[in-house]
Amino acid sequence: MPGLAARAASRLPGLRRLPLFKLLSIAEVALLARRHYAHLDADERRRLVELVRTGRGRTRNLSSGEREELAALVAKLEPRRFAGLVADKLSPVPLPRRVVHGRPRGTPADPPD
Repeated sequence: MPGLAARAASRLPGLRRLPLFKLLSIAEVALLARRHYAHLDADERRRLVELVRTGRGRTRNLSSGEREELAALVAKLEPRRFAGLVADKLSPVPLPRRVVHGRPRGTPADPPD
């Protein structure tokens, strides 16, 4: 196994300088991203990539129908939950469930002061 790590480090510049904790954190986030990306079927994944390429990072490059379609696909990826799970993975202490998963559905948000 040491040979595998050495080969990977030789192929990726700067990898040797990254502490092991950072490498493990990056791997954890990548696995979480993969799990959320798997919520889409193959056609949806293909369409998501197509819309992102068409938009080139700007929603104004998409028609209103394409923007709605992109929003629906992104919502299916559960970005709020993904962000909470990433924060929980990287936190040195366990985060409360409401921080990781958000407030329960149907629960009104706190009124503004």
